[in-house]
Amino acid sequence: MTDRTHRITHRVTHRVTHRVTHGGGAYLRRPLQAADFMVDKGRTSVRARVARLRSKSWQVGQCAVACGVSWFLAQHLLGHPHPYFAPIVALVSLGTSYGQRLRRVAEVTVGVAVGVALGDLYTHIFGRGPWQITVMIAVAMVIALLLDASPLLVNQIAIQSLVIVTVLPSSDAAFLRWTDALVGGAVALVAASVVPRAPLRRPRIQAAVVVRRISELLRSSADRIEDRDVDRALADLRRARTTDNLIRELQGAADEGLSIIASSPFRYRHKGRVRQMAELVEPLDFALRTTRVLARRVAVACHRGEPIPPSYAAFLRDLAEASDAMAAELGARRMAESVADRLLALADRTTTLERSEALSAEVVLAQIRSLIADLLAISGMDPLEATDHIPLI
Repeated sequence: MTDRTHRITHRVTHRVTHRVTHGGGAYLRRPLQAADFMVDKGRTSVRARVARLRSKSWQVGQCAVACGVSWFLAQHLLGHPHPYFAPIVALVSLGTSYGQRLRRVAEVTVGVAVGVALGDLYTHIFGRGPWQITVMIAVAMVIALLLDASPLLVNQIAIQSLVIVTVLPSSDAAFLRWTDALVGGAVALVAASVVPRAPLRRPRIQAAVVVRRISELLRSSADRIEDRDVDRALADLRRARTTDNLIRELQGAADEGLSIIASSPFRYRHKGRVRQMAELVEPLDFALRTTRVLARRVAVACHRGEPIPPSYAAFLRDLAEASDAMAAELGARRMAESVADRLLALADRTTTLERSEALSAEVVLAQIRSLIADLLAISGMDPLEATDHIPLI
C-alpha cells in the first residue's frame, strides 16, 4: 500500500469513527429511525385496512346475499340446474362502491344477457374452435359498438360470449342462460335501492374530523410561538403535511352520499343535507391548506429565531375553540351557522393584534385572517361575502 493510499484510508476511517462516537451516533440512529418509521407505517396501514373493511362491510354482505338469492331464484323459479350467470351479474353490478350503481346494474345485465345469448346462438350454429372464437368475439364487439355501448358493456358482451363458447358450451341450455343474467340484474336492482344510513352520516363525521385537525394545528402553532421549539415545530409541520388524505376521504364520503341519493328512492329525502355537505368540501380544503401554511411559517420563524408576538398565540387558541364549536355542530348533523358570530368577532379582533416588523409575524397574521374567511365559508356564508367581512388593517 502506498503512503498516499494509507493516508486516505486513515483519514476516512478517522472521520467515520469520529462521527459515530462524537456525532450523537447519527449513523447508528438512522437504521433505528428507519425501523421505527416502518413499524409506525405498518400500524397505520393495519388501522387503515381495518377501517376500510368496516366501511365496506355492508357492501360485502349485500353482494353475498344478492348472489345467493339470485342463484336460488334462477334455480327454483326458472328451473335452471346451474344458473352461473345470475350471481355473476349480481356481484359485478353491485360491487363494493355506491357510485353509479343503477347504471352499472343496467350495463352489466344487458351486457351479460346479450353476450350469453350471442354465445349460445353462435355455438348452436357453428360449434366451437379457434376460428369460431375469433369470429364470435369480433362480431360481439362490433354489435356492442354499433349499439354505442360503454366500455363496460362492450367488455361484458365479449367476455360472456367467450365464456359460453369456451367454458360452458351446452346445447341443452341454448337460449336459456341469458335469462339468468336478467334474474341477477333484477336482484341487484332491488339490492341497490336498499342502503344503510351510515354512508349518509359519514360526510358530516369526516368534515368534523377535518375541522378538529385544524384546531389541533392551531393549538400546536400557538405552543410553538411561545416555546420556540424548533424540533417540535418541524414535527408539527410534518403532521400538518399528512392531512391531504383527510380531504380525499371527505370527498369520497361526499361522492358516496350523492351516489346513494341517486340510486335509492328510500334516501331521497336526505338529498338537501348531502348536497350541503358536498359543497363544504372545497372550503374545508382551503381552510386546511391555510392552516398548513400557517404551521409552516411558525416553523420557519422558530428556525430563524424570528419573534412572533405572544398575543398571536392567545388568538390562535381562541380561533381553535371556535373551530371546536364548528366541529361539534357538524358532528351533531347540523350546519355551523351558529359559529359565524364568533368568527366575525375574531375577524374584528385581528385589527387590534400587535403588529411586528418580522416577516413571519406578518405572514402568520395574514394566514389567520384568511383562515377566518375560510371558516366563515364553512359556516354557510358565501366565500366572497366572508372575505368582505374581514376588516382592512
